[in-house]
Amino acid sequence: MLERALRKNTARVTFVLPPGMPAAEVSVVGDFNDWRPGVYALTPRKDGNRAVTVELPTGRSHSFRYLAAGDHWFNEEAADGQDGPNSLIHT
Repeated sequence: MLERALRKNTARVTFVLPPGMPAAEVSVVGDFNDWRPGVYALTPRKDGNRAVTVELPTGRSHSFRYLAAGDHWFNEEAADGQDGPNSLIHT
């Protein structure tokens, strides 16, 4: 799931995964962090979901994926589209 809050020049995008999907540690990686794992690791919230918030410039499209431990890559079902094998979000 994606939660968005638009501001003047940025969009606060929160990437949210339900508990246990997958059970391992997960990072969101994309063109906004040079595809580096661990920079935006999802952490538990009070509701049991895991999430991380990223500030992105508005008026752009960004490719991203989730990366879990064990080199398990997966996409966001609620993404705005696909960019090849990656999820796509428009800010």
